[in-house]
Amino acid sequence: MAWVETESPSFVARHADGDADDVVGVLELLESTRAELAAVLPSSPPGPVEVVVHSSRAQLYAAQPHLLALTRLTAPAARRYLTGSAGANTLHLLAPRLLEARASNVPGSREMALLAPATLYAQLAIGHVNPRLPPPVRPRSLGGLGRWAWLAAGAAQWLSGQTAYARPAIARRLREGPEPAFPPGMRDAVLLGGTVVDLLAREGGDAAAIRLACTAGRGVPARTLVDAFHGRALLHTEGTWRAHLARQAGQA
Repeated sequence: MAWVETESPSFVARHADGDADDVVGVLELLESTRAELAAVLPSSPPGPVEVVVHSSRAQLYAAQPHLLALTRLTAPAARRYLTGSAGANTLHLLAPRLLEARASNVPGSREMALLAPATLYAQLAIGHVNPRLPPPVRPRSLGGLGRWAWLAAGAAQWLSGQTAYARPAIARRLREGPEPAFPPGMRDAVLLGGTVVDLLAREGGDAAAIRLACTAGRGVPARTLVDAFHGRALLHTEGTWRAHLARQAGQA
């Protein structure tokens, strides 16, 4: 397959020629996301950020083999939204036509799928500001990756706007499998991590949620959550979070 390049002020995309029109839309989304995050985060990743747009899942998995392993570790309700990977200054993602094809027919699924590039950039931006969280996976973040996956994925989901469209997937998750842990483990990080950040934003304001994303990642998540929720016992915050999930599932 012949690769071509499309540039924007902050990004350089490599993609198949047939995806050129859709890639323009992806770059517009990324530029707007970058501008929005630059207004709330302490700093932005240096540009240009490389964006590799893959024309098949097989091509994406060949370039990012860890993504296939991560998909197998993720709850089925969230797997359709694992459509790319963020590195130190590179995004790997599926072409928009493939993102749309992976969406289900329930309300919000298409919107959530098409926001995947914005979520991946938000992950990159958070990792740039907070070296304790990936991406990239650094020696000092490797040991805590499992403990903090909910925050790395969830803060990006919340910042990109994906969380607002996650209700049907959350409803499915609550119908399937065991009760999710609090904070969510690896199995539920991609789908439910954003609900923890969203709850904090509702109770403490957006600044509290952004502060958590920019500073957390050391030690035990339970202690961090107690501090983030102004000293409230973790058991009570967990109860509030489960009620938050139930409300979202009921509104799906």
